[in-house]
Amino acid sequence: MIGDHSNPIVISSGFDGGNIECLSSEDPENIRLNIAHDAGGEFYQWFYGKLNGTRGQKYVLHIENAGSSSYPDGWKDYNVVTSNDQVEWFRSSTDYQDGVLTFSITAQSDVTWFAYFAPYTLHQHNNLISRCAVRPNVSAQVLGKTLDGRDIDLLQIGEANKPLKIWSIARQHPGESMAEWWMEGYLDRLLDSNDAVSKALLERSVFYVVPNMNPDGTYRGHLRTNAIGINLNREWDKCTAEQSPEVFYVLEKMRETGVSLNLDVHGDEALPYNFIAGTEGIRSWTKERKALQELFKSNLAAINPDFQTTIGYPISAPDSANYGICSSFIAENFNCPAMTLEMPFKDTADTPDERYGWSDIRSAKLGASCVDAIFSIVTKL
Repeated sequence: MIGDHSNPIVISSGFDGGNIECLSSEDPENIRLNIAHDAGGEFYQWFYGKLNGTRGQKYVLHIENAGSSSYPDGWKDYNVVTSNDQVEWFRSSTDYQDGVLTFSITAQSDVTWFAYFAPYTLHQHNNLISRCAVRPNVSAQVLGKTLDGRDIDLLQIGEANKPLKIWSIARQHPGESMAEWWMEGYLDRLLDSNDAVSKALLERSVFYVVPNMNPDGTYRGHLRTNAIGINLNREWDKCTAEQSPEVFYVLEKMRETGVSLNLDVHGDEALPYNFIAGTEGIRSWTKERKALQELFKSNLAAINPDFQTTIGYPISAPDSANYGICSSFIAENFNCPAMTLEMPFKDTADTPDERYGWSDIRSAKLGASCVDAIFSIVTKL
């Protein structure tokens, strides 16, 4: 009988991208949960789970180990995303006190999904690759295999003989799912044959796009690491096929093609802003490089008000770069502009949306806007 509140409560995460541990679920208003660690045990924060219960019932869930997660500052002013259909992901009222993250769900059906951010699963990734690969100006390539035997996918858009080689990569940190939502908007814009900006870019540029650098971590429900606990965005100066094949094979391809511009797309747990982290700390930093980076940022802010240029990470001191990080390594070794784009897990402070917060759809829109921002600087590359 629908609505009799007799269904047992079942919390599960045994699916693509899932990560949640149920400690107890007997009391619907005191469901006790933990987030599982990434491989290697150093990181955890990403969660994604399913609640089977009873339509109309109120459930209160407590993530008890939130306070010792990798970025506990990320829980301040944060609201969990929930979904009834895995299509629309909206924010649910959330409270963080004494190291426990508590959120409420009033079930609209017998199945409710909840997550740190709108998931972009490996299944969705494979669909994205297939959807792009059928286009006539796209070459879909497998650069190599991950440690779990998954494909490291590359999309080449346009002709390889074009003078500008524009690279974009995402999800070195697999829990930053907004980065692949960004990729969806970016790719849809580049592949729109009626878009004058994209057409003009492809007349002089070839785009190399890695929508998901870390498919193993994505499937396993990790926050930051690959199958053996390696943080890929610390591997660029020391990557190996045995430890970090995801970086190794991408970098091998970059050396083959060259790089004129690189965008590395991420999410930030704590800051409620979209921003660029630059490469001011590299040895070869120049005022010309700074001017180009600032032009890209200012143009993007003018194109899309969800992006801003005031708040971000502290600027690195001269000659202090960590070359294990993608943007610094690429900028130094390929003598080109390289930037890290960060998006929030929370809502944006300047352009808030009460129902959705920073969302999958807004991430995709920002990806589309970045095509305009690239166009605005392409004559200076």
